[in-house]
Amino acid sequence: MYELKPIRVFLEVAQHLSFAKASKALKMTPASVTRIVARLEEEMGQQLFVRTTRQVSLTSAGAVAVARYTPLVAELDRVGEDIAKATRPDLGRLRINAPLSMGLRILPQMIDSFRLAYPRIDLDVHLTDAFVDVIDEGCDLAIRVSGPPGDKSTIWRKLCEVPRSILAAPSLLERFDEVSEPDNLRALPLLSYSPVGEAEPWVLTQGTERRAIRAGTQVVSNNGDFLLELTRGGHGLCVLPDFIAGDALAKGDVVRLLSDWDLPPLWLTLYYPPYEQLPPLVATFSDFFEGYIRDLDVLQF
Repeated sequence: MYELKPIRVFLEVAQHLSFAKASKALKMTPASVTRIVARLEEEMGQQLFVRTTRQVSLTSAGAVAVARYTPLVAELDRVGEDIAKATRPDLGRLRINAPLSMGLRILPQMIDSFRLAYPRIDLDVHLTDAFVDVIDEGCDLAIRVSGPPGDKSTIWRKLCEVPRSILAAPSLLERFDEVSEPDNLRALPLLSYSPVGEAEPWVLTQGTERRAIRAGTQVVSNNGDFLLELTRGGHGLCVLPDFIAGDALAKGDVVRLLSDWDLPPLWLTLYYPPYEQLPPLVATFSDFFEGYIRDLDVLQF
């Protein structure tokens, strides 16, 4: 059975077709690289390179060795990464999925802080408003802002509730009568948030009273920022989490309507594949993210 180091050295030489360049990449002396490859050729009983004073090229046996060894070594490297992820809380790589709007507003600062605390954890962050299957997508964890989860095949960790508001531009309200109760909404253009192009249901409660309004289908989108810009421009009303609308509210570009009525809040959750126990690396990120959210109260306005 061949040792792994000589095979890695051989593949590096094959990649560069140069002993000198390979030795520089490996931070070894050219003599050491030459000696290791010569020993491997001797053990295999095959010449792997044709060496001349001007160039280095693969023999047919060398080409076969490159084709067979490359995927094997890559798989061994992946195994090593998986083991590190499973056993080390501060070393490895995490694949994370998060909603687009939240990712752009909150994650950059959070990840900057996280990287300062854990510089040896690399992050692969995918932003999408689609509700991904963490198992099919190969995610280590996902961040979601949604209604209470109904998927029983994954693990959910509720961090906090995310308040929502009915929003409108002052310029739009000037063209309509005062909105003093939910039934008044029916006369206004209502924009829908939906991942599947359906009219969005708005359920408002005030004490024991409950009113259900169905928003329109003239404009339906799966992105809150898009709906906010339409609302800011006076094209309709929308219901959005306050963390998306915070800047627009502060500037007076939009205002809250029916603030004495309650909308069901969304949940900010972390969810995972069905681990028997959270891998240490996943637990490290989860705890840091939850602490960041709670300490800064970034979802409240």
